[in-house]
Amino acid sequence: DLRKQARQLENELDLKLVSFSKLCTSYSSTRDGRRDRYSSDTTPLLNGSSQDRMFETMAVEIEQLLGKLTGINDKMAEYTNSAGVPSLNAALMHTLQRHRDILQDYTHEFHKTKANFLAIRERENLLGSVRKDIESYKSGSGVNNRRTELFLKEHEHLRNTNNLIHSFFFSFSSIAMATKENMTSQRGMLKSIQSKMNTLANRFPAVNSLIQRINLRKRRDSLILGGIIGICTILLLLYAFH
Repeated sequence: DLRKQARQLENELDLKLVSFSKLCTSYSSTRDGRRDRYSSDTTPLLNGSSQDRMFETMAVEIEQLLGKLTGINDKMAEYTNSAGVPSLNAALMHTLQRHRDILQDYTHEFHKTKANFLAIRERENLLGSVRKDIESYKSGSGVNNRRTELFLKEHEHLRNTNNLIHSFFFSFSSIAMATKENMTSQRGMLKSIQSKMNTLANRFPAVNSLIQRINLRKRRDSLILGGIIGICTILLLLYAFH
């Protein structure tokens, strides 16, 4: 019964994900086609559109199906671990692992498609105000072509700067990860050296005792030297005041 429910949910998820992916693809192409057709800000480009509402609805439905499929997989795992079920049944474990892999693939595909959609919408939101300003400026009276060209060039420079910042961010992330790995390896090396030193000290107690005596003698010499310096200072102060 659990496998039947899991397969039914997997089939529903497969159909939903296909439709979800088509929606995101059509959203991107529609935005590219409509980008140059809006000449004013009277019609919103993104907010309140039917595609946005459909995206939100389908995302909620897919998340609910993923939650149900996760619950079914948990119930199958509980069944395989329950009393009376052979713990070494390879077929059960293989089936459970297969359903888990399918769930993981569907979850990854959903989050990837959703992230792409949100990235496109965020880009449109960022460029929407600039596009509206350009269209408003073009439709105004007494348009100066030279100023329009300069404004468009400045907009292109801003987009190139944005791309450069993104590339720099990814490069910085890779450098940070490499630095972290290097520091982790150095930390392990230092721990290994410290462990070896402790092992050597425990293995040769005579060496450890000699090191302790050397440290005690150094401390004693420091105290003696400090006392002599203090006495000399006091004598110099007494001599100076008398």
